[in-house]
Amino acid sequence: MAEFVASVPYDVVSDAEVRELTEANPHSFLRVTRPQPESGEQTAELNKKARRHLEKMTVDGVLVTDEDEAIYIYRLSDGAHVQTGIVACCSLDEYEKGIIKRHEKTRPDKVEDRTSHMLELGAQTGLIFLAYRGTTATRVLIDDETARTPLYDFECEKGVRQTVWKAAKTQELVAAFADVPTIYIADGHHRAESAFRAREAMKQKNPHHTGNEDYNFVIAGIFPAEDLRILAYNRVVRDLNGLSEEEFLSRVSDNFVITDSGNSVPQDRAQICMYLSGRWRKLKFAVDFIQAPDPIESLDVSILQNYILAPVLGVGDPRTDERIAFVGGIRGTAELEAIVDRGEARVAFSLFPTTMSDLFAVSDMDAIMPPKSTWFEPKLKDGLLVHVIE
Repeated sequence: MAEFVASVPYDVVSDAEVRELTEANPHSFLRVTRPQPESGEQTAELNKKARRHLEKMTVDGVLVTDEDEAIYIYRLSDGAHVQTGIVACCSLDEYEKGIIKRHEKTRPDKVEDRTSHMLELGAQTGLIFLAYRGTTATRVLIDDETARTPLYDFECEKGVRQTVWKAAKTQELVAAFADVPTIYIADGHHRAESAFRAREAMKQKNPHHTGNEDYNFVIAGIFPAEDLRILAYNRVVRDLNGLSEEEFLSRVSDNFVITDSGNSVPQDRAQICMYLSGRWRKLKFAVDFIQAPDPIESLDVSILQNYILAPVLGVGDPRTDERIAFVGGIRGTAELEAIVDRGEARVAFSLFPTTMSDLFAVSDMDAIMPPKSTWFEPKLKDGLLVHVIE
C-alpha cells in the first residue's frame, strides 16, 4: 500500500497534474496535502476536506499510529545515486535560534496556506529536507540500521526506489546527532516556517504549555550533505522588456561574451546557456571583480539576476514578478525549449547548479540566497511518515 499512498511534495506539481494523479490513484496522499477545489471551495473548506481524507486513511488502517517515539531511516536510490538519512522530529526552538539554518526567504501567502493546513489537520503532512555534514558515528549507525529488513521498499515513478526502516538504536542515533553542530534546510523553508507559526498559534491557546508538546517539533528528513544531488533551477522570461532581439543581445553583451553553442547545459560556473529564437547561445560572464565576491554574489543565479534579469529584462523581484517562471532541472533543457517554442516565454536560461558548499557558505553567514537557487533531486515523498501535533 505504501507505494500507492506516497506522493510528490504538494508544491512541485500543477493543479492539472494533481487532478491527473489523484484521479488515477485514489490512495494518493495528495488528497491530503493538495485537495482539489470544487464549486468555488475556499481554503477553509479545502483544509476540512484534507482533514477528512487524513482521518479516513487512519480509520481504514492505511496510516498506523506509532505508540512509542521512533526514528526512521530513509533511503532514496536513483540509478547510481543513493542518499540515506533519518526521519525524526527536530526542535522548533532550534529553528527559531538559527541552529537549524535557513538560506531562503519565505512568501507570506504560502506560509499562511500551510499554517492553516497544519492547524486544521493537527498534523505535519510533509517532510522538511535537512542536510548536515556527515560524521563517522552517524554513518556507522545508519549502516547498521539498513542491514535489517525494511519497513517499506518500493520503486516509484522515474525508477526512484524508496526504502524505509524503523530504527532499533534510537537513543544511539539521538546521541550521535547531538554531536552535529548545525543542520541546514536544503528544501522546505515554507514548511518549516509554517510549523513554527502553527506552534505559536497552538502555544497561545494552551495555558499549560510546557515546551514538550508535539507541536514544538517538526518532522524532517535529515541527510548527509555528501550524499545529496543538486540540479539547476532554470528560468524562463515571458518577454524582452520592450527590447528588440538585437537590442537585447547588445545589452547582454555589456557583461557577457556571447557565442553560438550547441550545448544547452553550462559546463562550468559563470557560464549561462540561453535559448532565444530557436538557438542556444553560451554567455560567459566577463566582469572582473576587483576583490573576491561574497558567496552570494558569485552564485550563477545571482549573476543572472544582477546582470541580465534586473537591469535588462526588468525583473526586479523574481519572487513576485509574474513575467518570470522557474523550471526545475529534473525537467531538462528540452522543457525550456518547449516553453519558448510554444510562445509561453521569449527567452530561457539554463544555469550551472548551485553546490552544497555554496549553500553552507551562505547559510553560515546567516544570509539569503536568491529565490529558487537549488533543486534537489530525488524528492522526498509525502505520506510515508506523518507527525501528529494535536
